[in-house]
Amino acid sequence: MATEKSYYMTEEGKEKIEKELHQLKTEKRQEVVERIKIARGFGDLSENSEYDAAKDEQAFVESRIAQLEKMIRNAVIIENDNENQNVVQLGKSVTFQELPDGDEETYTIVGSAESDPFEGKISNDSPMAKSLLGREVGEEVPVVTPGGEINVKIVKVE
Repeated sequence: MATEKSYYMTEEGKEKIEKELHQLKTEKRQEVVERIKIARGFGDLSENSEYDAAKDEQAFVESRIAQLEKMIRNAVIIENDNENQNVVQLGKSVTFQELPDGDEETYTIVGSAESDPFEGKISNDSPMAKSLLGREVGEEVPVVTPGGEINVKIVKVE
């Protein structure tokens, strides 16, 4: 049997996933069932686009529920290591500067399950995070990105 993927996340990220799962199971499922019932009342199912759309949505909801349950089942909660305060680790925020004269940027490195670059959270699977993990404040790090290689200097880890 193949081992299942671990999903690294903060406690906050796990709670967010659990909340979404609860909403899908208790509210969204019922909404979709009602839409299917109503669509059945429109007659011939072979030409009923409302019925097809509701069935597609039901498949999406059930797939998302299964995905969230798997993520929760295989969740690994990220705990900060206070001993290595200057080392970039999962769950920590890192501020870096693109060399030679770029602006400083700050991101929190989280598991792929809760990454959201628009909120400043990057996945530990991203090229940037992979290059920074395990490095210390003051280090200059080459980062291979889809746009080419850049060099960054780690300014701060929190």
